[in-house]
Amino acid sequence: MGEDKSWIRDGIAASAAMIGGLVESVDVIGEMGEVIVAALKAGSKVLTAGNGGSAADALHMSEEFVGRFRNNRCSLPAVSLAADSTAITCIGNDFGFDEIFSRQVEGLGKAGDVLVVFSTSGSARNLSRAIEAAREAKLITIALLGRDGGPLAGKADHEIIVRGDATERIQEAHQVLVHLLLDAAERVFWSNDAT
Repeated sequence: MGEDKSWIRDGIAASAAMIGGLVESVDVIGEMGEVIVAALKAGSKVLTAGNGGSAADALHMSEEFVGRFRNNRCSLPAVSLAADSTAITCIGNDFGFDEIFSRQVEGLGKAGDVLVVFSTSGSARNLSRAIEAAREAKLITIALLGRDGGPLAGKADHEIIVRGDATERIQEAHQVLVHLLLDAAERVFWSNDAT
């Protein structure tokens, strides 16, 4: 019980600093929220994608739109492209792992929908292909990235790069971004329900 626990304090401090740095992106976060709200108001949907821990972020975002974030309000259309294991394994087997999201964007995405991709490194080729497919289908693209943004930097219509080297800290910041974007939508759709 007497062992050094400074690593715990250091981890908490590093997480708080990473999340605190998001204040510099308030305007961009607000724009992303407005884009998502406008799409949902127009009857479009949100598609989300990511790999590994970022797939969990993608799943979390879509389920909160369909279910609820904080308040009971209308269900909002959202689909995580990381959720369907049969589609992922079929596409991966027949077309290759790089196409697991782009094929779903082609099949499920419509002009005016929003694709949100998550990558802590910015180097996922399957997400790059998804953004390309989304652009061809006239979807709006949002990228939540980490480190220096990697090859995905500059590919989406809207992006935030959480700068740092620790994957777990970037993911923690991405979680905050997810909650802020959900909050942006819920403030509009819950208040509409309430009036």
